[in-house]
Amino acid sequence: MPSDVNPTGTEELASPCVRNCCLDRDDICLGCFRHIDEIVGWQSFSADKKRLILTNCADRAVKRREAAPFQSNE
Repeated sequence: MPSDVNPTGTEELASPCVRNCCLDRDDICLGCFRHIDEIVGWQSFSADKKRLILTNCADRAVKRREAAPFQSNE
């Protein structure tokens, strides 16, 4: 994830949004793997909280791929 330092000197972490928003039954986005509360609150979270969310998103993505059987477009 790209990060920058804003004029106040605090780190800015870019949103992981991939513009493929679709929530599952647990309110997890199937595009970025954030929970709806994490999506809504992203701009107000600290850099540390955002890093934790990004770690959780990566874990959710792995679990989702492991749980879903391979799907072919054939």
